[in-house]
Amino acid sequence: MPLWQWLLDAVGLLLVLVLLYGAGLVLRRRLLARGSGAFELSYRPRSSEPGRGWVLGLGRYSGDHLEWFRIFSLAPRPKRSWERSRMSYLARRNPEQVERHVLYPGHVVISCGTPEGEVELALSAESLTGLQAWLESRTPGTDWSR
Repeated sequence: MPLWQWLLDAVGLLLVLVLLYGAGLVLRRRLLARGSGAFELSYRPRSSEPGRGWVLGLGRYSGDHLEWFRIFSLAPRPKRSWERSRMSYLARRNPEQVERHVLYPGHVVISCGTPEGEVELALSAESLTGLQAWLESRTPGTDWSR
């Protein structure tokens, strides 16, 4: 078989793999949103440089945990999870110059306190209202001083 046919087959196979990956991402997002109402939630694992380090993702409430899934991953399990009783809302701010281009449009940046330290998340104002309500609706007997 001539070289150009091998190259054409390789390009065709690569295109099929990209289409399968895209279809997998769409299917995964639908499965995550089914029944639980996933929402757009970006997470900043490293805050060493201002405005950098954001990873786009989806958030989902699962009982007493807020689960975070990377948007461009096919993994069925969350990449991060925060327990409601160990998480507190600290502050809100608008995205800075660089962040406006990296984050979803209309999102605000919030800081939350966790035992591991401060966590920065970005979400829409509507989703922030839901997160605040979820944090405040802890189970009876919760220590509110934390």
